[in-house]
Amino acid sequence: MGKFGDFEETESEGEEVKESDESTRVRMPRNGEVIGVIIQRLGGNRMEVKSTNGKTRNCRVPGRYKRSLWLRPKDIVLIKPWADDDEKGDVIYKYNFSAINQLRKRGILDSITESF
Repeated sequence: MGKFGDFEETESEGEEVKESDESTRVRMPRNGEVIGVIIQRLGGNRMEVKSTNGKTRNCRVPGRYKRSLWLRPKDIVLIKPWADDDEKGDVIYKYNFSAINQLRKRGILDSITESF
């Protein structure tokens, strides 16, 4: 009997755990969304974001994402530009470390990582 009651501990003998080289599913930009890097926090829920198309936008975090997104400078995010003002946008997603590596492998982050 194992350490935790009826649960039996099993170990595979002679087998090594191999990490798969398969790419994970990464959220890609769609319907006008753009990938960007946070340059500077401006206070409150606003920040300056440099996007992959070369523009620098004043972005905000909408209320539904405020508590779920903890953002710092140099974070890679997905932004949705405003329809009426192209200089502003909303931050709608933050990429984690493994997703950033996948974006680099695909060559999507090449245009914004030159400055960092």
